[in-house]
Amino acid sequence: MEASSPALELHGLGRSFGERPVLEDVSVSLQAGQTLVVFGPNGSGKTTLLRVLAGLLRPRSGRVRVLGAELPRQSWALRGRIGWLGHDPLLYMQLTARENLAYHARLHAVADERVEQVLDAVGMAARADEPMRELSRGMVQRVATARAVLGRPELLLLDEPLTNLDPGARQLVWPLVGPGSGHTRVLTSHDPATGLAEADLVLGLRHGRSELYASAQNVDAEQVMELYR
Repeated sequence: MEASSPALELHGLGRSFGERPVLEDVSVSLQAGQTLVVFGPNGSGKTTLLRVLAGLLRPRSGRVRVLGAELPRQSWALRGRIGWLGHDPLLYMQLTARENLAYHARLHAVADERVEQVLDAVGMAARADEPMRELSRGMVQRVATARAVLGRPELLLLDEPLTNLDPGARQLVWPLVGPGSGHTRVLTSHDPATGLAEADLVLGLRHGRSELYASAQNVDAEQVMELYR
């Protein structure tokens, strides 16, 4: 990706499930190192948007360019460059936390030392050899966070990343995926105050359409709340 190119470019993105449109005519441009926070009620298309950006869903229409790669044609160019953290932890529940991360490390040529580093960072080193199915939902979310940042991705796609985490766990994971992590980020949120504090740009979706797209400094919590009414 050229230094001057946006990390993310969407022009008229559309996506449907069968005959039902989920995203319609969504356009966004995000520079490297910036954070886009996506607000909207349940069913507004937030998760679908992230899945398109991750290359997990094909757009129906429009142009999608992520880290210089045209999607879906150049999805291969994003291998190992995107960290995904969604409602599905993408972990094998019969394996241990350490085994899960070691597997992902081998897939992306990540050193074994990095596995131990991220386990320690999320406070899971002491429980790393227990099967995932025996861990609490919060612990699973911590391991999923470790998986998302394992390969030091350029772009983080975060679907309500603090779900299931207690205050102590949030303090552990936020340095890895928060604004101080240095990543370009796209994250979904239902919390106007916290989301606006995190954002450089704000995208508000309702029924799959962009109802709000602006610099965060030009948006207030009341405007965000209008999306939910």
